[in-house]
Amino acid sequence: MRIEEIERDIAALMSLRDKPSGTIRITLSDHALDTVVWPKLSPVLGKYPDLKVEFSLDTAFRNIVEDGFDAGIRLGESVEKDMIAVRIGPDWRLVAVASPAYLKEHPKPRHPQDLLKHVCIKRRAAAGGHYVWEFARNGPDLRVRVEGQLTFNDSRAMIDAAMKGFGIAYVPEDMVTRHVRSGELVIVLDDWSPKFDGYYIYYPTSRQNSAAFKVIVDALRHHEARGRRG
Repeated sequence: MRIEEIERDIAALMSLRDKPSGTIRITLSDHALDTVVWPKLSPVLGKYPDLKVEFSLDTAFRNIVEDGFDAGIRLGESVEKDMIAVRIGPDWRLVAVASPAYLKEHPKPRHPQDLLKHVCIKRRAAAGGHYVWEFARNGPDLRVRVEGQLTFNDSRAMIDAAMKGFGIAYVPEDMVTRHVRSGELVIVLDDWSPKFDGYYIYYPTSRQNSAAFKVIVDALRHHEARGRRG
């Protein structure tokens, strides 16, 4: 075999090694998938047919190494210190929303404690029980345990129920923007809605050398703010 042929074969093997391929498993919430991850990844994945991504929707914090995930996506405040974390999205906030029909039959809440007199659409926490709604305005956080007929563990279902008049839902603002603009939903307690740290993709150091994983991280990276520890 000629030296030129050997060099060509070596170059082909190196190219194959660096080609993004394989399956990347990511645990994340429905909100992170809908508003950050899918809009950024969908235009990129078509360029890499050998790169496969498996999304597992979950709001609980997962030990990604023990559970067999390559990465997790959570709010920055929830990421463990021994993980590499790269910011992938801006800060966001939760807002309380209701349909005009519901507010026609019930007085608009002016204070978070007023929610105790309202029918609310609850969210089931990953660890069991219900999420306590948290509000803040010029002082310590205020926590309210709401009641209502319906409980979901999916923001999209909560939004749909709110539009159908089943009560007040507390959901990510960027998931209801178009419904508010169209008049299908109305934001209440707007000045009580706190902001949350943006989403980060976090992973162990062993994932850094994968060409496929690098494609994912580069596509998701939030360019208005540097990644934390990554």
